[in-house]
Amino acid sequence: MWKTALLLILSIIVIPTLGFIYDEPLTEQEWEMLKPVLITYGVATSVVFILSSITKNYSQVDKLWSIIPIVYAWEAAFISDFDDRGILMAVLVTIWGLRLTYNFSRRGGYSWKFWEGEEDYRWSILQSRKEFNASWKWVLFNLFFISIYQMGLIMLFTLPIIKSVVGTPLNIYDYLLTAVFIFWVVWETVADQQQWVYQKEKYRQLDNDEELKGKYKVGFTHTGLWGLVRHPNYLAEQAIWITFYFFSVSATGDWLNWTITGCVLLCALFFGSSDFSEGISANKYPQYKVYQTKVGRFLPKFKGGFKPSD
Repeated sequence: MWKTALLLILSIIVIPTLGFIYDEPLTEQEWEMLKPVLITYGVATSVVFILSSITKNYSQVDKLWSIIPIVYAWEAAFISDFDDRGILMAVLVTIWGLRLTYNFSRRGGYSWKFWEGEEDYRWSILQSRKEFNASWKWVLFNLFFISIYQMGLIMLFTLPIIKSVVGTPLNIYDYLLTAVFIFWVVWETVADQQQWVYQKEKYRQLDNDEELKGKYKVGFTHTGLWGLVRHPNYLAEQAIWITFYFFSVSATGDWLNWTITGCVLLCALFFGSSDFSEGISANKYPQYKVYQTKVGRFLPKFKGGFKPSD
């Protein structure tokens, strides 16, 4: 895990730097939009690190994952004097963020004591590994990976809005991208709802000391969109921010610019995160390894699907 974290931390420095070097220099307007975003990032990262260190709840970033992109987007839209494309992109980010915030909230992610709330179970598992047997190692991991890297990633995948506000009018590609963006938000909504319904019923049966029956006996969500791919929510999240990047392509006519960094690093993060999650699931659920062979991680395999054994 250390090697993966160091690679990701290095990539968040190297890739944007290369992008700045080989892409066109930022315009004065782009710099003006970037400044308040960077200030917000610095403040938010500091708060996340301090709160997580004090409370020992390392899901502080998760609480901001769906909220702070809304702040970044509207900061950029405001500095752009509410450019049409900037408003459109900020509205789309707001739709995405409100939906994801609701989903995180119903799982117990927030509390009226904002520094509390449910912690991602994976952090405690990771912290218990021998790589972190010295407390200072976990402090550094929390500082550089959980706080600086993840908060930086959230900022980066929102930054295409800065490249998209260039004064060019909205066009047919913007409207097509809007439709694609909304499609993936709906997909993610359905995936999250299917998982919510499955887990809620499974734990209802367990809490009532009932024997798990039917599809709940398997232990993990594997029907609906989860029968097409193993991580339909992760697939949607990546697709949403790749689509968001293409607004900058629509605005500039250039297929490649430095703001692609965010969606590229997001895909890398989800690949590593899904590896870690699946390792836990494979040890916890006997049929999960079979599920992995039958159902693709992010893309369908079309091999007849996963059929649980009795």
